[in-house]
Amino acid sequence: MLKASTARPSGLGFAARLGLSPRFHAICARIPGLKHIARAEGRALFDIVSGFVQSQALLALVELRVLHRLTEGPLPAGDLGAFARVAPQPMAVLLQAGAALGLMRQRRGLWRLTTRGAAFLAVPGLEAMVRHHPVLYRDLADPVAFFRGETQPELAGFWPYVFGAGGVADPALAARYSELMADSQGLVAADTLALVDLSGSQRIMDVGGGTGAFLAAVGAACRGPELVLFDLPAVVPAAKARFAASGIDPRVTILPGSFRSGPLPEGADTISLVRVLYDHADSTVADLLAKAFQALPPGGRLVISEPMSGGDHPDRATDVYFSVYTLAMQTGRTRSANEITALLGAAGFADIKNYGGFRPFVTSVMTARRPI
Repeated sequence: MLKASTARPSGLGFAARLGLSPRFHAICARIPGLKHIARAEGRALFDIVSGFVQSQALLALVELRVLHRLTEGPLPAGDLGAFARVAPQPMAVLLQAGAALGLMRQRRGLWRLTTRGAAFLAVPGLEAMVRHHPVLYRDLADPVAFFRGETQPELAGFWPYVFGAGGVADPALAARYSELMADSQGLVAADTLALVDLSGSQRIMDVGGGTGAFLAAVGAACRGPELVLFDLPAVVPAAKARFAASGIDPRVTILPGSFRSGPLPEGADTISLVRVLYDHADSTVADLLAKAFQALPPGGRLVISEPMSGGDHPDRATDVYFSVYTLAMQTGRTRSANEITALLGAAGFADIKNYGGFRPFVTSVMTARRPI
């Protein structure tokens, strides 16, 4: 019978070898100066292990509308259970889980929202994202098969809009995708405009701009530039309604079309690609960047805004959530700033700048220019 080897691989670093030593962990737990570090690492590890249960508890709170009910005021557990049609014992577990997540708290027998719980409901896109998660959860039910490519992810067929032709054939699906993206686009726009000044642009064309959430934010922040939306015909009606409601429709030109089937319209000195690249494969991105280069005048600027991989310094939000999500979609991938820089350089762009992002889980921003 083969015996498990107790030898430690010689290629491991010193810190990793210590981490593999039960004796080291026992020593740390007894030394005052190291005890808090050991405990913090233990909590962090268990947080990783229990992450799936946390997200499912959050989904239950959202689907049962417990958080929404608490916006009307504090309530006892019995009332919340009756409202959600959940028996007392499991309801008590769910409420306690919500409190552990910092979304609610109990005081004097009444449950109430915390600031975090209220913010969850108020921040655009968060609730829609959570309600959209069950598709991804089903794809990850067998994670080994998922990463081996032995299953066909459901998410790959959920958004045919990103394939181009599917969106044109089914306006309802195109609208569904665009509405979900628009829910979070307000935060993306705010972070993008905080990092990049577009007020000096004369004409801004947002490619793949959906229902116009980003351009509406640009129009409110910058009074000067003309605005152009270029996207599939199926999203045009919703975009028209948004621009009319925001009062910027006289400044906006909508050009229906697909960047897959032809060149980009010319005439803009700034082109924006907001959450577009990570929806597509490298070959499609390379082709799109080449078309953007051709559409821009010499000195024209390209703005890219989307969540990006941390690359050599992996980011927990983007390299876990967004990278796995785009893998399940099977149409694109989450790229690092270095990878996008290489694609931009291959397309001919220069003066490439990475502005990072103070909330990488919302977006990061890069700009580049067509040389004069």
